[in-house]
Amino acid sequence: MDTLSPAQRSKRMALVRSVDTKPELIVRKLLHSRGFRYRLHDKKLPGTPDLVFPSRRKVVFVHGCFWHRHNDCSLARMPKSRLDFWGPKLEGNRERDLRKLSDLVRLGWDAMVVWECELQDLSALVLKLEGFLNEGKQAK
Repeated sequence: MDTLSPAQRSKRMALVRSVDTKPELIVRKLLHSRGFRYRLHDKKLPGTPDLVFPSRRKVVFVHGCFWHRHNDCSLARMPKSRLDFWGPKLEGNRERDLRKLSDLVRLGWDAMVVWECELQDLSALVLKLEGFLNEGKQAK
């Protein structure tokens, strides 16, 4: 049983953002401060990646652990009510993400997913991002 009325639930769900989320803004600031330049939310690419690096043919998705079903993550717990709705909804999100990643690879793009929980260790995340973005780059 939902503890909120339909109007309260609707208001709360309307606050959930799909772009410019706090985790996404943190990743953008980290990369920008290290000299990486990117495009945002390219709708022409499968999955509308959060960050697009056209010259490197690389994209970064910043995923919330709950919404995108991060395996073995405490932030990805299932809701306690309306499992008949949430189970298929969240599993559908996960399956769609996998299809979009596969589509990007087929188009010749490298993709990386940054999970919300990875923001707890920013120094490790920076190393991971820099490694991904500099991989295959020619030294000048």
